[in-house]
Amino acid sequence: MTSSVEGETSFQVQKLPTGIEGFDDVCHGGIPSGRSTLISGTSGTGKTVFSLHFLHNGICQFDEPGIFVTFEESPMDILRNAASFGWNLKDLVDKDKLFILDASPDPEGQDVAGSFDLSGLIERISYAIRKYKAKRVAIDSITAVFQQYDAVYVVRREIFRLIARLKEIGVTTVMTTERIDEYGPIARYGVEEFVSDNVVILRNVLEAEKRRRTVEILKLRGTTHMKGEFPFTMSTDGISVFPLGAMRLTQRSSNVRISSGVPALDEMCGGGFFQDSIILATGATGTGKTMLVSKFIEDAYNNKQRAILFAYEESRAQMLRNATSWGIDFEKMESDGLLKIICAYPESTGLEDHLQIIKTQISQYKPSRMAIDSLSALARGVSLNAFRQFVIGVTGYAKQEEIAGFFTNTAEEFMGSHSITDSHISTITDTILLLQYVEIKGEMARAVNVFKMRGSWHDKRIREFVITDNGPQIKDTFSNFEQIFSGVPHRIINDERADTPLTDGGKS
Repeated sequence: MTSSVEGETSFQVQKLPTGIEGFDDVCHGGIPSGRSTLISGTSGTGKTVFSLHFLHNGICQFDEPGIFVTFEESPMDILRNAASFGWNLKDLVDKDKLFILDASPDPEGQDVAGSFDLSGLIERISYAIRKYKAKRVAIDSITAVFQQYDAVYVVRREIFRLIARLKEIGVTTVMTTERIDEYGPIARYGVEEFVSDNVVILRNVLEAEKRRRTVEILKLRGTTHMKGEFPFTMSTDGISVFPLGAMRLTQRSSNVRISSGVPALDEMCGGGFFQDSIILATGATGTGKTMLVSKFIEDAYNNKQRAILFAYEESRAQMLRNATSWGIDFEKMESDGLLKIICAYPESTGLEDHLQIIKTQISQYKPSRMAIDSLSALARGVSLNAFRQFVIGVTGYAKQEEIAGFFTNTAEEFMGSHSITDSHISTITDTILLLQYVEIKGEMARAVNVFKMRGSWHDKRIREFVITDNGPQIKDTFSNFEQIFSGVPHRIINDERADTPLTDGGKS
């Protein structure tokens, strides 16, 4: 006798993983199995790529043969387009794992609207499913069917017949359709969404003179999914979705310490940074943020660890020159295989693409430490929400891979206090180093403060930060002065500053 639990389980909607990175997280496991899903979007949003990715993953990851029905492009064009993503569909066709059914209209003549009938196509698809034992079907696109015939109600009836047959057979189907506006009606003809069980919307919105791709699940009938728009990108590996809301804070926390490369700073931090922490150095330009990044990378090299540096404000030649002036040889580190430098203009692509590049490079190089110089360069011209999502994506991935991350952020204020929360990333970091210019006795000086260090004691005093030919030196506090970071320090006892280097973790 079947238990009540088993009976309830049999009535639950089963999910079919698409294998598309991040998308299954948004769907809470995949799209409903044995049902139809409408993929709607304006021209160029990636609908055809999504369909091909769905079929390719089904074959290569889950051993589920597929059928691709094309109403617009020739099978040869489909194969060529897929090759740009590294998908050898021709090989899958030759192995009878994939069948491309050409349903493009006959250029010699068209049926009249009243005689429109998909019976022949339905039988061809049904036969192909049986022959190839297909589990997945992609139809691209049903908009082309509507464009050929004027009687919308007839086309709707026939497409409903097609979907009903595919559902009866038990295959999982994705169908693409075109819409006119990014936030207008779901589909061009206003009926496509009603014949589908599920609706997914792809967008390619122009935001601050840049295109930003997002995906939204409008409905998954009979099951749950994440709400809202989620950024995605299309790279040489296909589609990658970044479901930042699905990130779980399950990564382990290490008690192992690593050095910043500056012994005095390690003492200020209670013995160094934690091995899997995210460090943010924020301050005005020229306060020494890039130098601290360079020392952080040099320490990784000295410990035979790999490090990767993503530079968004300076060229490779500038990075090498700056490091050399501090006695650090980045070129030798690279030749020894322990450093990789990636330089790019922030405006060269969107944030999602930058995030995908970072993840890909880390996945391939497998570093122990990473650095980004600087985050603020990537924040230019983008919305605060998009930037915060990017930072969450980077920090979340670094923690997942148990990599120590050192990021810099350039403050707009040259002197005086500034809010580190304006960038909306302070809560995401584990350690914050605050660097600032101060004026003492008519001279410019630099100051450093460990503003925050999660899970550890740290020296809370403000110390003088000096840049020399041999690198950074951290001296004792600005004794006899207060309100250092306000930009208007006041002498409280005398006008002498302590010159004793920090050697005792701030207890002197």
